[in-house]
Parts: sequence; structure tokens; C-alpha cells
Amino acid sequence: MTVAWLVYVAGVLLALWRTDALWSTRIVLALLWPIGPAAFVVTVSLLLVVSLFVFPIFGALVAAGLLGWLWLGS
Repeated sequence: MTVAWLVYVAGVLLALWRTDALWSTRIVLALLWPIGPAAFVVTVSLLLVVSLFVFPIFGALVAAGLLGWLWLGS
């Protein structure tokens, strides 16, 4: 947890120091910067789930791989 706080504080200080914006914008950016990686993970996960339905061949390959993994694993 200490490492996470150090990374967060480093990001806050970097955003306050290097961002070329008004101070109010700098403070908001510094406080909200950890949302970026979480938004990336959510976006990529949703794209992968949607691709299972939009591109049926991809969904079939994933299903075959999952079934093969389950069959060989048991």
C-alpha cells in the first residue's frame, strides 16, 4: 500500500508541476489521474466482450479454446 501511495503522490506532484493549465485544472487533474488506467482496463475489457458477439469467428475461437482448456485441464 505504501508503494501505491508513493506512486499516487508522485503523479499528483508531477501533474501540479508539469501541466500547462490553470491551477484549478491542475488540482483536478492531479486528484483524478489514477482513473486513467482503470478506464483503459474497462474499455479494453468491454471491447473484448463485444467482439465475441460482433465477430462470431473470434467468439468461436475463444469458445473452442476455453472448452479445450477445460477438457485438457480436468
